[in-house]
Amino acid sequence: MQMTQRWIRWPAGTHNRTPTEGRNGPIAFGGDYNPEQWSEDVWQDDVRLMQEAGVNLVTVGVFSWARLQPTPDTWEFEWLDRVLDLLHEHGIAVDLATATASPPAWLTTAHPEMLPVDRLGTVLHQGGRQAWSPSSVVYREHSLRLVEKMAERYASHPALSMWHVSNELGCHNGRCYSELSAQGFRRWLRERYTDLDTFNRAWATDFWSQHYGTWEEIEPPRIAPSFSNPTQQLDFARFSSDALRDQLRAEVEVLRRHTPDVPITTNFMVMGHFKEVDYGTWVDDLDLVSNDHYMMAHDPEAHVELAFSADHTRGLAGGQPWMLLESSTSAVSWQPVNTAKPVSQLRRNSLTHVARGADAVCFFQWRASAAGAEKYHSAMLPHAGTDSELWRSVVELGADLQRLAEVSGSTVDSSVAIIVDYENWWAAELDAHPSSLLAYRRTAEGWYRSLWDANIPVDIVPRGADLTGYRVVLAPMLYLVRDADVAALDSFTRAGGQVLVTYFSGIADENDHIRLGGYPGAFRDLLGVRSDEFRPLLGEQQVALEGASLGALTGTLWSEPVVPTDAIVLATYTDGPSAGFAAITRAARGEGKAWYVSTELDAIGRRAVVDAVCAAAHVTAPIGATAGVEVVVRRSADVEYVFAINHTPQEGSVAAAGTDLLTGQVRPAPVLIPA
Repeated sequence: MQMTQRWIRWPAGTHNRTPTEGRNGPIAFGGDYNPEQWSEDVWQDDVRLMQEAGVNLVTVGVFSWARLQPTPDTWEFEWLDRVLDLLHEHGIAVDLATATASPPAWLTTAHPEMLPVDRLGTVLHQGGRQAWSPSSVVYREHSLRLVEKMAERYASHPALSMWHVSNELGCHNGRCYSELSAQGFRRWLRERYTDLDTFNRAWATDFWSQHYGTWEEIEPPRIAPSFSNPTQQLDFARFSSDALRDQLRAEVEVLRRHTPDVPITTNFMVMGHFKEVDYGTWVDDLDLVSNDHYMMAHDPEAHVELAFSADHTRGLAGGQPWMLLESSTSAVSWQPVNTAKPVSQLRRNSLTHVARGADAVCFFQWRASAAGAEKYHSAMLPHAGTDSELWRSVVELGADLQRLAEVSGSTVDSSVAIIVDYENWWAAELDAHPSSLLAYRRTAEGWYRSLWDANIPVDIVPRGADLTGYRVVLAPMLYLVRDADVAALDSFTRAGGQVLVTYFSGIADENDHIRLGGYPGAFRDLLGVRSDEFRPLLGEQQVALEGASLGALTGTLWSEPVVPTDAIVLATYTDGPSAGFAAITRAARGEGKAWYVSTELDAIGRRAVVDAVCAAAHVTAPIGATAGVEVVVRRSADVEYVFAINHTPQEGSVAAAGTDLLTGQVRPAPVLIPA
């Protein structure tokens, strides 16, 4: 996947980011800045403390629409002028938001039809945020008028470093079931299918008497008496992502017309619980890929999910550096229990993002709010002020990032890719499936965890990405595939690659129609296996597997009576509904091999398979380390930057030697990493 990378313009007095210098300037450090919540005398304290902390980039204007346009015919930009001037005077660059994320009350009051509607038909009113339907023409017209005003006014402002379109598009309005959305859905379907005959075949409308005679009869998949048409649900997810992308593109067009040389981004939400948007279809509209990431406090392995999301963001960025635009210094405000992070975790989390390709570490937000729905959300400057452990840790992190400046612009090289695809996430978890216990992202994270434990670098790439240069490709639960996807994996394998496919893959085509002839459907020939039915497992049910080279393994969630056609059997089910049948297989294809795993293995089993696949591909960790020490390497033309992060309560070590950028010391191997 190719995308244009534009470089950030930094204000006078800071390092100019240009790709010709071998590194691309300082690592951006800062966060969302909401000066409109505070009196102007506080602003002076803000910029002074930003300088003390080493802040060099802030996002301004995200939720400012009501202040910038208090009435339909009134504009008030003077306060924002003063903010940008003040930041520029203090050498702080601005990521200027288009302010379109949340419309003002006067707009939703005048046009209640623009409000989003949930699947039950409930109107989601103003009073929170993102109270707009992506299908609303009224919202589009008013939002673009605002963007035009912003671009005209600030195009030449010296503080302007980059544009920030909206905010977390789809976070709270990713699915709208209003009549406006129904109209937009019909237009989208007509463009996709052209005629009703093609459409009816795609939706298999002969099932349950669902045939449509006119486009006007079609509705979004609102709550129905029974299961909704699966292709209807899948297409509505595609439409909803595209509707948000259309808003993104509309704002980008205005900004490019006024400021063609200023890079544009929007903050993705690549994290475990958000699947509303197919980000793989958005990246070509942006100059820089940015992400917001928040950890779930209840998850003891949250640091692994963080690494997964960081690698996924880098994969969406085509392997190029990316920006962390939001994370939390400590507690968030929206989980059932919002636990505080130890300050050591703040440092580990932030540097993990940098290790995995982030050239920016930013937070929500700069100063903790005194009122509003997020007043208990942590910030860089907490309620307690500067006499606090959290503030001191933020200042220390800023100093760390300044010492790491030369890392900026370097990249992570990976020989292993995991395909993670949002359409598959949507489709694999639809209702009326053989098991409701399957979880697409959890399965992908499980295989990732085995590679993380082995410190083998991984690119997490969208379906359709160029696989050239990889030696191993994992396709966990690639349920919905196009013929081109199968051909790409087949070509990759025959050229010498090792491909691993898991259960519930290759089952359906792009319309969610079963690929007939036995499972795993489209991958039968590549994998050299066939099964004639699924045999999912109940709840906590487990099955035992045995293989000469893999040993005794345990499976959960799924099993199949796998019969090899020309694959060799690596492990067999010894009990359960598929006892006696193959469970894990490998088929030789050209210069490479295709592996199939037909159950959900536990951590020990996954690691055994990953080790075998990587050994066949001659893939090893670039640098050795003790267990629990996460190691990532970023590379520039002539330097390796080794990040070693200890997640254990014991001292660890990494088999590396070099200059410690945080202390300036030359360190012989092995380097000890404190608990």
